[in-house]
Amino acid sequence: MITFILGAIAMADLIAALFFLRFWKKTRDRFFLFFSAAFMVDMANRALLAFLQVQVENEPLLYLMRLVTFGLILIAILDKNSRKK
Repeated sequence: MITFILGAIAMADLIAALFFLRFWKKTRDRFFLFFSAAFMVDMANRALLAFLQVQVENEPLLYLMRLVTFGLILIAILDKNSRKK
């Protein structure tokens, strides 16, 4: 059951990444590109969790991927707020 839920979350991450990628293509705003990349990394993290069937989520690789995900979101927000209009 957990594998099914992780697969569903990975699919939702892919849909969100494609959604933000579509807005990036229209606007060429880096904010959407960073968010798309963040959701792609999160999708890979969930897929690894499902395929490797890790019982404990405290693997360093999984934490590193989450750090990259949240780092990309933070960079997107900081980049958007620091740009001059």
